[in-house]
This record gives sequence, structure tokens and C-alpha cells, in this order.
Amino acid sequence: MIEALALALALVMVIEGLLPFAMPAFWKRNMLRIAGLPDRHIRVFGLVSLLGGMLLALVAR
Repeated sequence: MIEALALALALVMVIEGLLPFAMPAFWKRNMLRIAGLPDRHIRVFGLVSLLGGMLLALVAR
């Protein structure tokens, strides 16, 4: 169980690092746009991402 959790976390870190490594200017521009959004929109995006990830995990099982 711990190994699977560590592997999942490592995979998230690799995926999260791809865009800033490959296109830093694009990444910074988009982070500035996101920072300007209202908290409600960011929360909705986070919720959708969370639920999508949970659904994907259930389907992949």
C-alpha cells in the first residue's frame, strides 16, 4: 500500500513538472491568469479535478 502511494505521488510530481520544464514562459503566464481568478472558480476547478482523479482511480482498478 505504501509503495503504491509513493509511486502515485512520484507520478504526480513527474506530470506536474513537465509543463514548467518544457514551457516555462507559458506556465508562468497561465499561473498569473489563474492567480487572478476568483477563489470560487479555483475551488470548482479543484473539485472537478479531485472528482475526476477519484473516478479515474476507480475505473483503473
